Amino acid sequence: MRNAVLAVAITLALGGNAAHALDDLQGRVSVIDGDTLELHGQRIRIFGIDAPESGQRCARADGSTWRCGRDAALALDDLVQGRTVTCRARDKDRWGRVVAVCRLGHLDLGRWMVEHGFATAYRRYSHDYASTEDEARSARRGIWVGNFDSPESWRHRGKWEGM
Repeated sequence: MRNAVLAVAITLALGGNAAHALDDLQGRVSVIDGDTLELHGQRIRIFGIDAPESGQRCARADGSTWRCGRDAALALDDLVQGRTVTCRARDKDRWGRVVAVCRLGHLDLGRWMVEHGFATAYRRYSHDYASTEDEARSARRGIWVGNFDSPESWRHRGKWEGM
């Protein structure tokens, strides 16, 4: 009984109702950016990761830059395109987006993005992907080939405004 009450309380806190307490969000998604999906008209922030913003650039070891934010979104889109994704809500963010662990079958999308160097582990909120990020950094995959501003730092400096 206590677990049922807890499930209802969590669902209500997330803005849902008791009838959907244990339901996953499922369907074909649209990729908004490297850490945000849209499913049935609802924005979903992928839990535990932070990807470069769409207009963000990263530097390679030779000093040249590349559109790492765009490439993160394209990589995620290539991965999920046309296939069913299942997202399990964990929270809601301050903009009202569902924050969820999303999977393509058994593949954890957040882990895949971090593993391939298209996102960082968002350690402020979770350490679930910290070791995966450490491995990607050591292997110099994706954003780890050179230098980049953390997506959070890039946003806080306001570089995304006007894009």
